Amino acid sequence: MRICFATNNEHKLTEVRALLPSTIELVSLQDIGCHEELPETQDTLSGNARQKAEYVWEHYHTSCFADDTGLEVDALDGAPGVYSARYAGPQRAAADNMAKLLQNLPPSTDRSARFRTVIALVLPDGEWQEFNGVVQGRIIEEVRGQAGFGYDPIFEPAGHHQTFAEMTPEQKNSLSHRGRAVAQLVAFLAGREG
Repeated sequence: MRICFATNNEHKLTEVRALLPSTIELVSLQDIGCHEELPETQDTLSGNARQKAEYVWEHYHTSCFADDTGLEVDALDGAPGVYSARYAGPQRAAADNMAKLLQNLPPSTDRSARFRTVIALVLPDGEWQEFNGVVQGRIIEEVRGQAGFGYDPIFEPAGHHQTFAEMTPEQKNSLSHRGRAVAQLVAFLAGREG
């Protein structure tokens, strides 16, 4: 099965490719000739994921899935949430986003948080499916680790003493929000193939 992952984020492509079985050929937006920025104007993760997948489906007529991920911090009433990528501005700079989050979250406050990923899948017949992955954790007080991307250097998943950025890709994928959503996607696609 050949399917497009509707993202321009190379880190996400690498993560998801590592999770898929060899029976699924994952292609990028570049591979299908899509070089434009995908729309992302909804106010929910689900809405953004579906909007991106719908755009690719309508303009390139190919099966695809898109994701949207948000970091939800309890002490900030769920912020940055759907605005995680552009929390510190339209430049989408991870270092700026982390700096703003740490500035807005005083050391003495509750630091519990979760990453949430929603994947929207559209199939050749136009059928839609949605998959959700969540991982609980906390925001630490300083940046730690060189791996990963986004908020990974300040997010420590529950039950662990390493941030996502201190883990190997395999460790992160085994418990991450995206890994959990992709596992549901893979199970669904495998069921259709079988």
